[in-house]
Amino acid sequence: MLIFDQLKRNDPQLRLLTFVVLGGMAALLASLWWIQVVSARDYQENLETQSYRTVRIPAVRGKILDRNGSVLADNQPSYNVSLYLEELRVPFEAAYTAEAIQIRSRLAGQLHQKEKLLGHKLSSKERKAFTLDVQQRNRIQEQTHYEVASNVVQQVSRRLGQPLTLDYTNFERHYEERLALPYPVARRLDPVQIARFEEQANSPMGVDLEIQSLRMYPYGNTAAHLLGYLHRDDRSVEGEDAFFSYRLPDYRGAIGIEAGYDLQLHGRAGEASVLVNNLGYRQAENIWTPAEPGRNVVLTIDVRLQQAAERALQVYGPTTRGAAVVMDVHTGDLLVLASSPVFDPNDFVRGFPPGEYERMQALGAEKNRATFENYAPGSIFKPVVGLACLEAGMDPNAIIYNPGYIYVGRRRIRDLASPGQYDFRRAVMFSSNTYFITNGMKAGIENILRLSRRLHLGERAGLPTRQDTPGILPGLKRIRSNWFDGDTANICIGQGEIAVTPLQMAVMTAALANGGKVLWPRLVDRIESQDPTSGEPPTVLPSGRVRDELGVSPRSLQILRDAMRDEVEDAGTGARAVVPGLRICGKTGTAQVTNEHNQEVDRTTWFISFAPYEKPRYAVVVMVESGNFGSTTCAPIAAKIYEAILEGERDNAQKTLAQAP
Repeated sequence: MLIFDQLKRNDPQLRLLTFVVLGGMAALLASLWWIQVVSARDYQENLETQSYRTVRIPAVRGKILDRNGSVLADNQPSYNVSLYLEELRVPFEAAYTAEAIQIRSRLAGQLHQKEKLLGHKLSSKERKAFTLDVQQRNRIQEQTHYEVASNVVQQVSRRLGQPLTLDYTNFERHYEERLALPYPVARRLDPVQIARFEEQANSPMGVDLEIQSLRMYPYGNTAAHLLGYLHRDDRSVEGEDAFFSYRLPDYRGAIGIEAGYDLQLHGRAGEASVLVNNLGYRQAENIWTPAEPGRNVVLTIDVRLQQAAERALQVYGPTTRGAAVVMDVHTGDLLVLASSPVFDPNDFVRGFPPGEYERMQALGAEKNRATFENYAPGSIFKPVVGLACLEAGMDPNAIIYNPGYIYVGRRRIRDLASPGQYDFRRAVMFSSNTYFITNGMKAGIENILRLSRRLHLGERAGLPTRQDTPGILPGLKRIRSNWFDGDTANICIGQGEIAVTPLQMAVMTAALANGGKVLWPRLVDRIESQDPTSGEPPTVLPSGRVRDELGVSPRSLQILRDAMRDEVEDAGTGARAVVPGLRICGKTGTAQVTNEHNQEVDRTTWFISFAPYEKPRYAVVVMVESGNFGSTTCAPIAAKIYEAILEGERDNAQKTLAQAP
C-alpha cells in the first residue's frame, strides 16, 4: 500500500523509475519463459549433440588384380587386442581413492609432527603445504590410471605368451585426446595367439578382440614398383565429411597404382557416433553411415610372366640394377613392367624389419627403373637413325668401309664392330658406329629428331603411377644454336643429349613391329566392383590407342625388321637371344656413362626385340646398369622371358583344349 500511496503523489520522476523497473522485470520474466518453455527442446537437442563424438571409419580398400584374376594387392583381417577405458572407470576411481587416502594420511602425519615440533598450530596458509592441490591430484590420477591399465596389459601379455608393455606417454595422450576410442594393446595376432585369447572365457576387464582390415600383397615384392605402396593418412577424401572428432587409422597410395587409382581403390569412409558422458567415457556407439568399399583395379600385367622376368633380371643377384618391359605390340598392353632391385610393399604397412629400410635406400630400390630413370640408349637408337636414313634415300646395299674408328672433326670415335665392309644389314647386325654416323650425318639431325618426336621421345608415356619421366631429346631451337657435327654423331649412336626410359623403348619397338603405330602404353584394363553380384558395370579402359604414326614406308620398315631378325638368327650381336621355335628380331646396345672429364665410369646395356617375326605380338626390352655388353648381359635375359612367354602360351592352349567339349 505504501508503494501505491507514493505513486499517487504528483512525482513524475518516481513514476518513470517505477515503470522502468517493472518493464525490466517483465522482460526478464518473458526471457525466462522463452528459454524454459519455448526453447527447451532445442537446448536438449544441442546438449545431446554435444555429448556425441563422430568417428571416421575407413572403407575396405579395393583389390588390385592381374589380367588373369590373380590378386596382387588384397586385404586381410588383422586381429588386435584393445583396451576399452570406459570399462576401467571403477578400478581407476578405486586406485585413485586408495592412493589419495594414503598420501593424505602421510601428509597429515607430517603436519602433526611439524606442529608438535613448533609447539603451536599452523596457520591456514601454512597448512596448504600439507594438502593436495589440483596439480598433485591430477598427477596422482594419471599415475594410478596408468598402473591399472598396465596391470591389465600384463595379464594380456601372459595370456598371449608375448611380452607387452604400456607406453606411458602414448597412454596419457590417448586418455586426454581419444578417451572414447579403444586403446590398441597388441596388433596383428597370429592364429595361435587368437586361440589362446579366446579359449579363456574370463577376459581381463576392459579388454576385447577387434578386427581391422589390413593391406597385404600376396606375392611379396613381385611387381612392387608398379603396384606402389601405402602411407598412413587419415584425412577425408573428396566427397567425404571433413569434420570428425576421431579418425581411425587409414592409408593412402603414395606411388604406383595404389596412388594413381587411389580414389577408386580407397572407397568412401563411414561415420559412427559415440555417445560419451560428462567424463568423456563412451556410453554407446551407433553407425550413422556405413563405409563403402573401394573398387577393384584389374591390370594388364601377367603375374606369372612378371615373376619370370624379375627372376631373369637377377644376373648379378638381388642387387642387380635393371628393368624389363613386355608389351603387346597391337594393344599397348603392358604384360611385364619389372624393375630391380625390389622392395616389399608389405613393409610399408606392417613396419620394416631392422635395417631393411636403410638397405632399400642404399640400393635405390624404390625407384622404378622401367619408367622413372633416364638412360642413354646407345645402339638401340640406331633403328631410328636407320629409318631416317632410309627415308632420306639411303641405299641399304651401299657399302661403307669401317676401319675400326671414325673421325668427326678432330675427334676419333671408336667402332666396336670389327673392321670391314658394311651394308645396312651388317651394320645393324654388328652395330657399326662408323656406318650409322656416316649415313646419319648425311640424312641430317633434323630428319632423325623429326622421327624421334613422332615416337614422342622426350615426353611422358602417360602411366598413372607417378613414376614417369619424359627423358631428354633436343628440340629444333637447340640444334639451330651452337650445335656441332660431334653432337649429331653422338645422337647417331644413342649418346650425347638424349635419354630414354625402358618403357619408351618398348613403345618404339612395338611401333617397328606393328607397322608404324605409336601406341599409348596401357597398364589398367578395367575398374570394377568388389561385389560381383552388384550389377554395377565395369569401367573398361580402351586398348590399342594410337598416339602417333611413324610415317615411314613399309619398305623401310621391312628392311629394318629383316636386319634385326638376322642380328639374332645369323650370328649377330643378338645371337644369345635365340629361342627354338620362335623367330626374334632384336637390337643390342651398350651406352657409355661418363664423368665430367669424359671418362667412362659405367655402362648401360640394352636389348630391344619383338617376336614372332612373321606376325609380331610381343615387344621385349631389357636394360641392365653396369652390365658388360648388351649382347652378353641383356640378350640372354630376353631369351628367358621369351621362353616364359612360350610356356604360358602352351599352358593356355592346353587349358583351352581341356575345356573344349
